[in-house]
Amino acid sequence: MGRPGPRAPRREEEAISSNRQAGWDFAEAYAGEDAVLVQARHRAREVGVTPISPGGGAALCFLAAATGARAVAEIGTGTGVSGVHLLRGMRADGVLTTVDLEPDHQRIAKETYAEAGFSGGRARFIPGPALEVLPRLADGGYDLVFCDGDKSEYGEYLAEALRLLRPGGLVCFDDALWHDRVADPAHRDAESTAVRDVLRSVRENDALVPALLPVGDGLLCAVKKA
Repeated sequence: MGRPGPRAPRREEEAISSNRQAGWDFAEAYAGEDAVLVQARHRAREVGVTPISPGGGAALCFLAAATGARAVAEIGTGTGVSGVHLLRGMRADGVLTTVDLEPDHQRIAKETYAEAGFSGGRARFIPGPALEVLPRLADGGYDLVFCDGDKSEYGEYLAEALRLLRPGGLVCFDDALWHDRVADPAHRDAESTAVRDVLRSVRENDALVPALLPVGDGLLCAVKKA
């Protein structure tokens, strides 16, 4: 009996991996970002905030446009990177309601939105803990809810989003792969476990149509069925 043939040479495997990474990098940068977003990212680094990736931002813009979003709720204002992407996809009369624990971050985001050409009436800023603010928002009043706050609270954000969304609305969670830890059950830290739990909850909820997009650090999206 002959011996099994040799495995593909390591160099070939490395080339395949390199090509795949190059393809992902190309897709991530495909839509591009202008000077406003580049400056907002620079401000994020200065204050220690990690914004959504360019590919994730492009996906948010696309989803807001595809749904004709007029009312969007955002958890985690940051320095305005995700907000600009959302506003650029929303209807011209749309309003972004954005929540953040840090008023200083929201002050920076206001500057970012103004630099992007959005009037003050296009965004409503609410400082405070998300789980205290969200219950005050209107049931069924939103087309899209974007979550990029405390990962350990993702499960509670999902419950609030289901209440806030109209039928046919979208909920999205950034960092759904959480530094590649979520796919590895050996990682049992609080954040990885919470993100893993919300992935399972979304997938098992019959009222939702889910998709996990491999952009940035993962973008979990789900449509609330009509």
